[in-house]
Amino acid sequence: MSLTYAVGDIHGSLRKLRGMIARCWEHAGEQPVTFVFLGDYIDRGPESAGVVGYLIDMQAALGERCIALMGNHEAFALGVMEGTTDADHWLSQGGAETLRSYGVASVRDLPREHVEWMGSLPLSYDDGQRFFVHAGVDPNKPFDAQDDHDLLWIREPFLSSRRQLGRHRPSPGSHPARRANHYALAHPTLPRQVRLP
Repeated sequence: MSLTYAVGDIHGSLRKLRGMIARCWEHAGEQPVTFVFLGDYIDRGPESAGVVGYLIDMQAALGERCIALMGNHEAFALGVMEGTTDADHWLSQGGAETLRSYGVASVRDLPREHVEWMGSLPLSYDDGQRFFVHAGVDPNKPFDAQDDHDLLWIREPFLSSRRQLGRHRPSPGSHPARRANHYALAHPTLPRQVRLP
């Protein structure tokens, strides 16, 4: 049996990410593993640079078994670089911590490799059983007709929808929950290590 671990909102917490990944490997034993990272690797926490580097290395080592999606914080930083997003707003939402982690004063000074990696991240991943995104989907549209903005930012009508989706959405608690129409994953500001069954 193959296992899939979905990991959301790392927000610059490299130590916690490493611990969580180690626990996943331990839990999996000899079973094949796929990791799906749901975005928000940067901002807020102290080690955004380390998180991005770790995920780049993990993708190089695992190939197709390590999927990293774009989150709204990566889109936010890219928007600042492109001049479509207010830099002061990004800085107040955790961008200042990201710049400190890289030891730079401006988003334009971030390492090219990391910026290109963030810009290349897909917004969704469908493994045939589940549809993974950062924020959610418009429950009134098929998965192949979703708006990019919704995949990164949507809350309503996604969170209150009773429509059978069979896929992911954030939960208000710290533990994954299975609901009638979706799987809810914890969405804390900084990830907690969840005890695996």
